[in-house]
Amino acid sequence: MPSDSSQFTLADEHDLLLLQVAARADVLLSALEGPGWPSGELKALLDYLRAEVLRQVCDEETSIIADRLNEPGAAALIDDHVRLRTAVELLTEAAGERHRRSASAVSDIVTDIFMQLERHCIAEEALLSPSGHSTDPATSVSINRPHEWYPLTEGQVIDVDALPSDRMVDALVDRLLRMRRGERVELRSGQDLSPLWRRMRWYDPGGYNLVHLLEGPPRWRVLCTRRPRTLGAEQ
Repeated sequence: MPSDSSQFTLADEHDLLLLQVAARADVLLSALEGPGWPSGELKALLDYLRAEVLRQVCDEETSIIADRLNEPGAAALIDDHVRLRTAVELLTEAAGERHRRSASAVSDIVTDIFMQLERHCIAEEALLSPSGHSTDPATSVSINRPHEWYPLTEGQVIDVDALPSDRMVDALVDRLLRMRRGERVELRSGQDLSPLWRRMRWYDPGGYNLVHLLEGPPRWRVLCTRRPRTLGAEQ
C-alpha cells in the first residue's frame, strides 16, 4: 500500500476492500459451521459492508461513473451496484431471521456477495484502465475519507493514538456518526479529546453521553454512548 495516500489508486482501494470483506466473511463462514447463531460475526460483516462497500458504491456513482455513462460497460457497473445493495439487504434480513434461515443459506449469500464484489472490481478497472495499468486515484482520495480508518476505529474500544495525528478528529467523527442508538465505545488516548467533542456538538448536539473514566494527562479514557432517539425526534 502506498505510504502517500495521494498515490493510492483505484486498484489499491479495491484490493483493500476485498481483503477486509474476505477477512470478515471467513470468520463468519467458520462460525456458521459451529453451534449457535453467529450474531457478532454477522454484525461485523454487515457493518463493514454498509459503512465501506456501499459507501464506495455511492461514491463511485457520483465521482467516477457519472462522467462515463456513455462509455460501454458503464451501465453494467450501475447494475452491479444495484445487485450488491440487494444482496446486502438480503444478508441483513437473514441476520435477523436465525430461526428461518439455515446456515448454508447464509453461507451462500455471503459467498455470492464476495464474488459479486470481486467481479465488479475487475469490471470497473477494465472500464477505467483498459490497458491494464491502473493509475486512476482511489475514490476515497477524491473525497478525503480513507478506507484505512475503518479497521482502526472498529470495535468497542478505540486506541486513538493509532490514528494519524493530523486526521484523528476526522476519523473519530466518522466512527461516532456511524454509531447506532444505544451503542457505546470507549476511547483511549494520550491526548486531550476536547477538539473531538466540540466537533460532535456541532454535528449532533446532545446526541452523545460522555463518561470520563480517566482524566489526563497523561492518559484519557472516555466512554461515549449514542443517546436513544427521543420521542418525536426526526427519523
